[in-house]
Amino acid sequence: MADYFGTDGIRGKVGIVPITADFFLKLGWAAGLVLAQSNKNASVIIGKDTRVSGYLLESALEAGFLSAGVDVGLLGPMPTPAIAYLTQTYGVSAGVVISASHNHFQDNGVKFFSNKGMKLSNQEQKSIEKRLQEPMISVSSEKIGKATRYGQSLSCYIDFCKNTFDKVLDLSDLNIVIDCANGATYHIAKTVFADLGARVTLIHNQPNGFNINLDCGATDTHSLQQAVLRHKADLGIAFDGDGDRLMMVDAKGELIDGDELVFIIAKAWKVQNRLKNNVVVGTQMTNFGIRHGYKALNIDFIQANVGDRFVMAQMQKHNAILGGEGSGHIVCLNHSTSGDGIISALQVLEVLVKSGKTLHELKSQVQKYPQVLINVKTEKNIDLLQHKALQKAQLEVEKSLGKTGRVLIRTSGTEPLIRVMVEGRDLDLVRSSAKLLVAILTQTSY
Repeated sequence: MADYFGTDGIRGKVGIVPITADFFLKLGWAAGLVLAQSNKNASVIIGKDTRVSGYLLESALEAGFLSAGVDVGLLGPMPTPAIAYLTQTYGVSAGVVISASHNHFQDNGVKFFSNKGMKLSNQEQKSIEKRLQEPMISVSSEKIGKATRYGQSLSCYIDFCKNTFDKVLDLSDLNIVIDCANGATYHIAKTVFADLGARVTLIHNQPNGFNINLDCGATDTHSLQQAVLRHKADLGIAFDGDGDRLMMVDAKGELIDGDELVFIIAKAWKVQNRLKNNVVVGTQMTNFGIRHGYKALNIDFIQANVGDRFVMAQMQKHNAILGGEGSGHIVCLNHSTSGDGIISALQVLEVLVKSGKTLHELKSQVQKYPQVLINVKTEKNIDLLQHKALQKAQLEVEKSLGKTGRVLIRTSGTEPLIRVMVEGRDLDLVRSSAKLLVAILTQTSY
């Protein structure tokens, strides 16, 4: 049986299986059958980001669900976390997002949320994959599902986001630049922050189906950093294409990544006695300096594998309300059931307003060790456990770094990449070590 689900749903190049119209037709049917097993009147909502292929895949997925007798609500372009929230609000059986998150327009994919707004379990995914192996047979005519377009979803989600911000505060003293990545927040972000009083300048907020995440957004903050300086703004906010990632920029144009933002929130919540169980969840990639910062604050740090579903699993296991990763996935379970860029940004801004400090001052409280991350593109599957030369070199590098550094080499769960990360106190040693490991990794034989 094929394994179609990766670390974050199903994703790939448009036009190549599984990101094709015929596969999405059958996927909708298979998922619909699984939902119908446990829901007498099964229904789903479908949202998408701004990729041109979203229209094609939305229609195919819709037809598949209808063929399984499942009612469909079409929401149009919506951030991924909005679907997680609206799935619960509308009381439907599941929520579906057509998106490839931070990838460029040539890619697309699909994510599923349960009726509780959580990612599907591994067992539920396997049940869908099992159904995909069966011949597709539509329900009888009188049982075919109905399709509806929902009209009030945007305002519902906007109100939800605003209500996560302390009602006695406002953002009237802040001048903010927001980069929407030409993605799903383009028609939402300004309203949320402006309604709370901020002066907002939008960039990369005119999607055309092809420019999503193109030289912009949470994965490329260069233009946002320039815009913050140009507009003399207090800070900048960057989302990715589907709105579940957050990066921020301070008034000096310096980047604050997801791990730093989680630390800023955690420190404030600890002081306010709001940090449930005194626990924060991060990932294998979380910087040593940040880990030491948590220790100094007597906050327990829990390490998860990279990927928001793994962060969420550890949060649930340890009954934590705050977790995230450097890429900008931040989960505030006291407000939302999934990573949400807008809500996470509001939590940081609430800390900023309450403290009277600038974002640069808040960032300065986080002391990170130098870290070098190099993404190595690969056209073939490389078994890292069998790469003896790489393993030998990694041991030598780890020995040279000592107890104040580390090496992490892993295969990406969403792209054809191997990520090489080296971290330590000595930047020159970190850089040279990363380059050495990459050189060995890219040798054609091993």
